Amino acid sequence: QVQLVESGGGLVQPGGSLRLSCAASGFTFRTYTMAWYRQAPGKERGLVATITSSGGITNYAHSVKGRFFISRDNAANTVYLQMNSLKPEDTAVYYCYAPSYGYADWGQGTQVTVSS
Repeated sequence: QVQLVESGGGLVQPGGSLRLSCAASGFTFRTYTMAWYRQAPGKERGLVATITSSGGITNYAHSVKGRFFISRDNAANTVYLQMNSLKPEDTAVYYCYAPSYGYADWGQGTQVTVSS
């Protein structure tokens, strides 16, 4: 069974940082581009960042560029999202996903709340 298990979310003050992790299993993780998405209450799920299979190319949504950094450890089947300078508008449930893998379901995600 394919699994994507996100962790590392929590409550943080504006300007703070969090590091999210996504542990993947059930597919050949190292061969796939991975992505982070987020969904705020009442809003559509949106793409946050992507990273290619070997980690050589990363892309970010304009709203997080320069603040968030995606990375991966293929030996550990894990993708990370380092989130710095957090803003209240970053509040959302964050999900990892493999856009080109046809058998993965969305996981539970991890809640990030940025509030003073």
